Amino acid sequence: MRKLITLFAVAACLFTEVKAQSLYMPRNVEAAYKKGTRSMTGRPGPHYWQNHGVYDITLTAMPPNRIIRGSEKITYFNDSPDTLKEIVMSLVLNFHKPQAIHYEYFDSAWFTSGLHIDHFAIDGYAWDPGSLHWNMTWQNVKLKEPLLPGDSIHLDIDWHDEIALQSGREGMIDSTTYYIAYFYPRVAVYDDYNGWDRLDFTGYQEFYNDFNNYTLRVRVPKNFIVWATGTLENPDQVLQPKFAQRLKESMTSDDVIHIATPEDLAAKDITAQNDVNTWVWKADNVTDMAVGISDHYNWDAGSAMVDKATGRRTLMQAAYNDTAADFHHAVKVGEYTLSWLSENWPGVPFPYPKMTAFQGYADMEYPMMVNDASSNDSFFSILVENHEMAHTYFPFYMGTNESRYAFMDEGWATTFEYLIGIAEHNKEEADRFYKMFRVNRWINDPSQEEQVPIITPANIERGMAYGSNAYGKPSLAYLALKDMLGDRLFKKCLHTYMDWWHGKHPIPWDFFYSFNTASGQNLDWFWNSWFFSHGYDDLGVGKVSKTKNGYLLNVKNIGGFVIPFDVKITYTDGTTEDIHQTPIVWKKDQKQTDIVIKTRKRISSLTIDNGIWMDADERNNTWKE
Repeated sequence: MRKLITLFAVAACLFTEVKAQSLYMPRNVEAAYKKGTRSMTGRPGPHYWQNHGVYDITLTAMPPNRIIRGSEKITYFNDSPDTLKEIVMSLVLNFHKPQAIHYEYFDSAWFTSGLHIDHFAIDGYAWDPGSLHWNMTWQNVKLKEPLLPGDSIHLDIDWHDEIALQSGREGMIDSTTYYIAYFYPRVAVYDDYNGWDRLDFTGYQEFYNDFNNYTLRVRVPKNFIVWATGTLENPDQVLQPKFAQRLKESMTSDDVIHIATPEDLAAKDITAQNDVNTWVWKADNVTDMAVGISDHYNWDAGSAMVDKATGRRTLMQAAYNDTAADFHHAVKVGEYTLSWLSENWPGVPFPYPKMTAFQGYADMEYPMMVNDASSNDSFFSILVENHEMAHTYFPFYMGTNESRYAFMDEGWATTFEYLIGIAEHNKEEADRFYKMFRVNRWINDPSQEEQVPIITPANIERGMAYGSNAYGKPSLAYLALKDMLGDRLFKKCLHTYMDWWHGKHPIPWDFFYSFNTASGQNLDWFWNSWFFSHGYDDLGVGKVSKTKNGYLLNVKNIGGFVIPFDVKITYTDGTTEDIHQTPIVWKKDQKQTDIVIKTRKRISSLTIDNGIWMDADERNNTWKE
C-alpha cells in the first residue's frame, strides 16, 4: 500500500509538472490535434492531409512592352475529408492596385491596375470575368457542384497584368529586365487548422502555398534569356549550340563557366533566332514558380557537390548586370553556400537540382531562385546570398506558413546565415555583424511593441515588432537551444523535425513537440520562455558570497528569456577564467540562479557576458570586490 501511495504521488507530481509546462494553443490549433491531423509527438497525425494541384502555365513577356499575358490549366485535388462548396483564389498581383491594403508606402511607379482575369472556367463552366470583382489579393469562388473528398476540379484561366515600373519582390529591374513573381492565379491553401487561407497580402508579411507540380512555358523575343524555377526542358531548342554546351558543362564544373558574357550579349547570337522562343521549365513538389528575363544580363554558372553519398550536384547560376561587382563572385559564393548548408547546418543535402542568384532589388527567396540587390559591401552581399539560399529549407523544403508564423522560416534562415558566417569569416566578425544587424535594434528599443511574444501571429505585426519576432528573437532562441542541447542532439532534433514535415505544412506546435520527442525531454519550459512570454535579454549580478570552496554567484534574470552566458572572472593574481552556463541553469527557476565557482584564488572582479544575446542593461553585469 505504501508503494502504491508513493507511485500515485509521483504520478501526480509528473502530471502537475506537465500541466504547468503545457503550451498555449489557439482553439483552432487545439481542434486539429483532437482530430488527429497533428500529434502531440510532433509527427503528422494519423489523419493528416493536405491538398495539391497540377499547374500548366504559359506566360508571354515582350519587353519593353510591360503587359504580361498568361494562361493556365489547373487540376486541383481535394485530399481533405471535407466537401468544398467554394474555392479561394490567390491573386497576389492585385496588391499593386491603389485600393488594396498596403502596410508600406509606395510611390506612383509601384501602382498598376492589377491582375485582369480575361477568362475563368471550372470544369467547363465559364464565369463572366466582370462579375467576379477581382479587387482583393484573394477571391471566393462558389462552385457549381461541390468538390467531394478525393475528387478534383479543372480550372482554365487567362489573364494579363502590367508589370510595375518600380521593382520590389517583383517588377521591372530596367526597361528590358523583368523579375516576374506571384504572377499567376492560384488556388489558395485549404488546411486542417484554418480552412481556406484568406489573409490579404499587404506587402509586409510573406507567403503560404501548397506543394504543386508545375509545367511553365515562358514566351519571350529572341535574344532574351530566361531563368526560372525548375529544370529547363529544352535548352537545345532555345539556345545556340555553343551556349547550350556551356550550360551542360557547368552542371558538373567546380569552376565558374561564363555562359553569356557582355561580348556574347552584344553579338546577339545566344538564343535561337526565332521571333519568339518558348522556354519550358518543369518543377514538381514545389510551392511556387518565379521567372527572370533579360537581354543584357551576364550568365555565369558552376555546380556544387550537395550529397557526397550519391555524388549529386546542384547547378549554381548568376544572372546580373556587368556593373554589379559583387555578382561576379555570386556563383562561387553560392557553390560554397550550397555545399556548406548540405554538409553542416542544417546538414540536409540541398533538395533541388539548381539555384539562381538574380540581380534585382528584393533580397527575397523563391524556390530555386533568389532576387538579391547588388551591394558595395562584400560582407553584406555574401550574407544576403547565404540567407536567401538558406530559405530553401524553410519555407520551401518545409512548407511553413510564413504569413502567420514568420519565425518558422526567417528565424532559421537568420540562424544558418550566422553559422555559415562563422565558417566564411570568423566568429568575432560573425558575432559583430549578427549583433549589429539582427539584435541591436531590438534590444536597444525598450518599447512594449518589441516585447510581444514570438508566437504572436505575424500577420498582425508591423514595424520593429515584426522584424524582431521574425528574425532576431527566434534565431537567438534556436541558438540558445543549440547551446543547451549540444550540436549532436540539436541536429538529431532538427533532422527529426525536418524528416517528419518535409513537403508538408508544419505549425509551431509541431516543431515544439518534434524537438521534445527527439530530445527525450520536456522542453516546454524553454518554449514558454522564448516563444510565449514577453521576455527579453537582461541579466544582472545579484549577491556574491565567499564560501569554503570558492564563491557563490547569484544571477538575476531580469528580462526573463532563458539565455546562455559566460561568467568572466579576474583573480587578484591577474589570471582570468571563463565559466560558461547553458540555458539549463534556468530550468528550475527562471528568475534567478546560483553559480558555484570552485577556486582557491581570490576574485577581484567578475562580469556576466551574454555574447550575441545582448544585454539590455549592462550596468549591473559586473561585480568588484
